[in-house]
Amino acid sequence: MFVGQDREQTREVFFRAWRAHREGRPLEGVEKLIVPVLLRHPEYHPILDNPETARGRDSFSASGETNPFLHLGMHIAIEEQLSLDQPHGMRDCYRTLLKKMPDEHVVQHQIMECLGEMIWHSQRTQTPPEERQYMGCLARLAGKPGLTA
Repeated sequence: MFVGQDREQTREVFFRAWRAHREGRPLEGVEKLIVPVLLRHPEYHPILDNPETARGRDSFSASGETNPFLHLGMHIAIEEQLSLDQPHGMRDCYRTLLKKMPDEHVVQHQIMECLGEMIWHSQRTQTPPEERQYMGCLARLAGKPGLTA
């Protein structure tokens, strides 16, 4: 992905991008990709506005919350995958999904379910992520069951 090696570095990239946006500074590099994602998630703005509170927070799920950094990071991963059409065929599935439901954010959340499933499976089996599984899930969503990586 686009960010640092560990949780703190990753979170700092989000905080830095949000701060640049709030201060009206020109966005640089990956900040140009991050800020539009942040703007689609106003529920996370209070967290981004208070980095000292969120920076070291270990768990969001213990209180029933979605981890905002994981959620935002998955959006960024999807944006990167779409820009590269990687895995191959993803962009086509995305376009097909947009024809069915023309809300890009909702479509990305559907894709995120497939991405999360692939990551969960990889962690559970301690194997590399399976692109074929991911593309199979996307193909089913898009109504293209024969499509795989």
